Amino acid sequence: MTFSLLGRCERTGRFGIAITSSSPAVPSRCAYVAAGVGVANTQNVTDPRLGPALLDALREGKDAAAAVAAVAGAAADAEYRQLAAVDAAGDSAAFSGSESLGINGDRPGAGCVAAGNLLATEAVLEAAVASFEAGDPALELEERLLRGLEAGIDAGGEAGPVHSAGLLASGVGEATWPITDLRVDFDPDGAPVVELRRLWSIWEPQRDDYVTRALDPSGAPAYGVPGDPGD
Repeated sequence: MTFSLLGRCERTGRFGIAITSSSPAVPSRCAYVAAGVGVANTQNVTDPRLGPALLDALREGKDAAAAVAAVAGAAADAEYRQLAAVDAAGDSAAFSGSESLGINGDRPGAGCVAAGNLLATEAVLEAAVASFEAGDPALELEERLLRGLEAGIDAGGEAGPVHSAGLLASGVGEATWPITDLRVDFDPDGAPVVELRRLWSIWEPQRDDYVTRALDPSGAPAYGVPGDPGD
């Protein structure tokens, strides 16, 4: 069982995804992002090859709908897969194969798309999209995605316990790498999104300084224990 929310920040042009699952280490297999290109997701009996294929299709100039259609059309066993993407224009699309598990589906929204399987109710998808669409554009993209994931959980979440979660977001401009990549690979207590929220509270105030370290190390502040310049 997996539930995800993908989105684009209209203010900065950044892309990201928040995701949670009953399976361990879900973002390592499902979440993909590329600065200036878009964000993609592959889940439900996951084929990790399909996320990079979606990004490649977006790089070729396809919009989200064409990219999802092309990858789903060419994929083996596509009816077992769920795919989602948001493109550089903020358009979104998704595909849920006929063999998707349990209560499942996808909901494209303005600059976002939610997808899930083995959900408690389809209202989970509606809540996540509504939260993102109503979010303050001044907020960081990661915060809006995390709030959307939390809204979906508040609406019922998945049908059973979840154990992993992740928050992945692109940079912009010269920061071509994912500047946020937070993961909870396995929470035995079934509250990985709570732990993800805690990790984001630690990472958010430091995030941009780590970008500065890469682009202008002479002007970068240090973090870590006293006397340790950090990584």
